[in-house]
Order: sequence, then C-alpha cells, then structure tokens
Amino acid sequence: MKAMDVMSRDVVTVGPDATILQAAHLMLQRRFSGLPVVDSSGALVGIVTEGDFLRRIETGTMRSRPPWLEFLLGAGRLAEEYTHAAGRLVGEVMTPDVTSVTEDTSLDNIVDLMERHRINRVPVVRGLYVVGIITRRDLLLALVSQSVSDRPVGGDDQTIRDHLLRELNRQPWAPGSIGVEVVNGKVTLTGTILDDRQRDAIRVAAENTPGAKSVEDQIVYVEPMSGMVIPPAAA
Repeated sequence: MKAMDVMSRDVVTVGPDATILQAAHLMLQRRFSGLPVVDSSGALVGIVTEGDFLRRIETGTMRSRPPWLEFLLGAGRLAEEYTHAAGRLVGEVMTPDVTSVTEDTSLDNIVDLMERHRINRVPVVRGLYVVGIITRRDLLLALVSQSVSDRPVGGDDQTIRDHLLRELNRQPWAPGSIGVEVVNGKVTLTGTILDDRQRDAIRVAAENTPGAKSVEDQIVYVEPMSGMVIPPAAA
C-alpha cells in the first residue's frame, strides 16, 4: 500500500502568522494533536504539534537549568528556547524541518519514518504543496480495512500445512524443528524451542494461515542453560 491509499485528503492547516491561541483552539476543536503549517500560497513551511506547547511561559513550564549548564549550551540555544516558549505566533514555535512524503511513498517507509523520528503524523506533498496527511489513526484504519476476515479462505489440510511451513521457513527466528500437522483445519504444532518467545510467534503464524480453524500447541521448551524440558501449558 502507498500513502495515497490511506492518507486523509481533507487536511486542516494553519498559517505561520496565526496565533498559538488560534492554533490551540483549532487543535482542540478538531481533536488533532498537530497541524501542518502552510504559507499564503499553500506551500508546506512547518508543523506545529502539542509538543510545541509543553514548555510555555503561560504554564510556568519553561526549562530551568543551573548556570553552568546554561553557559555550556550557549546564548544561541537559550535564545531559541526562549522564543519557542514565549512566541505568540505559530511561525515562532513551529518545527520548520518537516518530515514529509509523496503520494507514492510506501506504508513501510512511512512507518519507518514515524518510528525513526518519533512522530505521529506525516504530511503528504505534491511538490511543495500539501495534498494529504497520514496519522497513526489512518494506519489503524488501514489495518481494519485489511483485517484477517478479508483474507481468502485456505484450501485443504495439505495446502494449509504447506502455507504455514513456507511462512516459518521465511522467518529467521523460527527453528527448523517445528512439526506441523493439519486435520480438518485444526493445526497441531510439535517440536522443540530454546526461547519461549518463539512459541507465541509460531502460534501467531499458524493462526494467520488462511483456512486454519484452530491451533493446538504441543511444542516443548528446552531451557538452554540447564537443559530442563518444560512442556507446553495445559490448554
């Protein structure tokens, strides 16, 4: 899937000359945690989020540091923080270095950007102009639209078994000692693992296999240090 498949196209924006009070009211009214900032031509110039309002003079939450640390940070850094905490206009508190994507960017790349930059929303641009926005809510909606119930029904027992074994063979965490038996859609898992977290992953792979009706776990865990054999918990 690409950005164009999941993005919200009705984008609410704010201008850099708007006051932070106007931006805050808009965010509260529309229940947004952030807004793209665009200039008079509609070009993206920044983004303002709830995080930009955490350290404010009005709430008494400006940063306070010992003098020696302020000296090390330098006047420029302290002046920048003061502007951000006391500025009255969106353009004075916004983040100008915006992480954005195009309509053809894959969801995998978008999620990677969100994780790497620790952001909750990514504007979608065409050239300089905002044509959409993707938030974590949009990714949740994409998940629902591609829910497990929409998957095609699996084939016979052998097809189910082959599908699951192929999936396990593709995973670097999956041991090669797992046995799979399928009877009337019921998947029985056997074999040994050396890390009990593998059990959950193997079970999830089985549950996600098209056509699997139920999963029975008979996998044995062998504790690597002691060699103690721990059977699966009783269902």
